[in-house]
Amino acid sequence: MTLRVVTDGPGDDPRPVGRAASPRLPADPETAAELVALMTRVAEGDQDAFSALYERTVRRVHGVVWRVLRSADHAAEVTQEVYVEVWRQAARYDASRGSVSAWMTTMAHRRAVDRVRSVTSETARIEHYSVREVGRDVDHVWEDVEQRVEADRVRQGLRSLSALQREVLTLAYFGGYTQNQIAALLQVPLGTVKTRVRDALIKLKAALDEEPEGKESR
Repeated sequence: MTLRVVTDGPGDDPRPVGRAASPRLPADPETAAELVALMTRVAEGDQDAFSALYERTVRRVHGVVWRVLRSADHAAEVTQEVYVEVWRQAARYDASRGSVSAWMTTMAHRRAVDRVRSVTSETARIEHYSVREVGRDVDHVWEDVEQRVEADRVRQGLRSLSALQREVLTLAYFGGYTQNQIAALLQVPLGTVKTRVRDALIKLKAALDEEPEGKESR
């Protein structure tokens, strides 16, 4: 199956193509039981059941992914990855541990966060990141970086950061999250997020202040 997701326009909430359906899954026992029955059939390799499961859940799954990624292209790709995983892992679903909807949205959230982490190499646009809630000095650090460096030097500087430091900058830049939201997403204290952002920006500035190798001082 090819999963298709379209948007009404840039920045609009994505709406998946398919039969007309409610944007939210009805939270009632009958619907929950139907989803469990579909998942059981999917685990047995029933493609019709998989199609029905997709139609009933795609809006919610895609919505979870969209809220993390804020990118139509990435959200569409990750949504498709979620359903590939559902097809492969359906036999592992345990109804005693939660609803089908909860199982799938948890999977969607995890994959979306993984995608954010995987795009740290796409850091050319990090120069547009505007630091929030860090303080006057750190704001000045980032403004200085934005004014003085080119994208290729930013990428080189980011290689000097730890994975955790790159992660918080990417979440703020790519996902548009505040530091409070990042703390909740990563399940770490707000102070930890602030420290990582501050240290990352200071380290990035230091790397960018270094004269490029082979370039003579004037």
